[in-house]
Amino acid sequence: MEQSLDTFFKISERGSSVRTEVMGGLTTFLTMAYVVAVNPAMLGLTGISFTAALTATCFGAAIMTAIMGLVANRPLALASGMGLNAVVVYSICLGEGVDWRIAMSCVVFEGLIILILVLAGLREAIMKAIPASLQHAIGIGIGLFIAFIGLKGGTLIVASDSSYITMGVVSSPTAIVAIVSIVCAIAFTVLNVRGGLLLSILIATVAGIPLGVTPLPTEWDFGFDFSAFAAPLQTTPEGTVAIVEMMTQPVLWLFVFSMLMSDFFDTMGTVFAVGQKAGFSHPDGSVDDMHKILTIDSIAAMVGGFTGGSSITTYAESVSGATAGARTGLSSLVVAVLFILCAFLAPIVGMISSSATCGALVVVGYLMMSEIGQIEWHNPAMAIPSFLVIAGIPMTYSITDGIGFGFIFYCFIMLVQGKAKEVHPLMWIASAAFLVAFLLM
Repeated sequence: MEQSLDTFFKISERGSSVRTEVMGGLTTFLTMAYVVAVNPAMLGLTGISFTAALTATCFGAAIMTAIMGLVANRPLALASGMGLNAVVVYSICLGEGVDWRIAMSCVVFEGLIILILVLAGLREAIMKAIPASLQHAIGIGIGLFIAFIGLKGGTLIVASDSSYITMGVVSSPTAIVAIVSIVCAIAFTVLNVRGGLLLSILIATVAGIPLGVTPLPTEWDFGFDFSAFAAPLQTTPEGTVAIVEMMTQPVLWLFVFSMLMSDFFDTMGTVFAVGQKAGFSHPDGSVDDMHKILTIDSIAAMVGGFTGGSSITTYAESVSGATAGARTGLSSLVVAVLFILCAFLAPIVGMISSSATCGALVVVGYLMMSEIGQIEWHNPAMAIPSFLVIAGIPMTYSITDGIGFGFIFYCFIMLVQGKAKEVHPLMWIASAAFLVAFLLM
């Protein structure tokens, strides 16, 4: 069995092992397990039952992550995107008063458009057109973003009316668990302990039990609810088919464009970041199996809308698995199996608090800073846009917005320097699209 897995996934060829892939998959899953609880809770605001939203979230993520592992054979995990879900819930459903089935139709169209762009070669071409310095900056920015998410989840940084963010109360139970996870994650990293990030999460979870931070299961729900599946084809309360009604409302196409921009560039940044750690991206900007990865990611958005779980996208937390040693799609299969188990064992997954994963995310952020020396800091045309990407991603809490800042000012600086002709035409197009998106916000 192990030999068959090794041959199919090219595990030894990529310098990994079955054990390492399993550990990497577990690490990735635990750092993104919050989606199992958060996504259904958010979708519940639109009228979808929690069980239906949980079923859609888990099965959608499992299906697309498994396909990514089997077809692309890269350590990338997919699930419903929280930023994209926020657009669906707060902007479309609650903001515009649109039925959730119609909102899911918007998601399907967003995925369809991106898929067409991928098949036409545009999405991959834009990735190749990005200067190497900006590619490295995207990975670094995502690293800081992931560390920021970890510290925020552990309440070590909190909101402040006077300074926007400030240090939290380190003596609070939540912060104590976060500190335990950071101490363990750093110690295990320094000592080169195999599976150290996963171990830090488990230790912090146990430490959180007596402190009341780790919630213990109170009930078990083994039921599935597939009522959200085929959402765009369902009939709305008005008596029309959701996807047909969606097509007749022009305002919804603005949300389709907004989600398209976010999904398009979030995945781009994530693939660069994971590729740098897992060894399938190269200094010239090329990424192995890019066409397969982007095709699957685009189909995932459509599947997310169809299942009723919102747009499914590649998760930046996949970097944590790559950092733990994952190099193949076997780690993705591990994540997929765990998502299926979550449909049965959601209470157990719910025990993994954001405080417990804080240390793993902080260490991932530190490791991704290693790319900073690859940026051409002596060249303002590369250095300034790279800085804006690195600062913009965590400060705006958006991978897409940070990338947009960098793209726009890269083109602007090259224009000011009289080097406009040296900018790839697709960079001009992408920057213009970002500018339009920002103006429509």
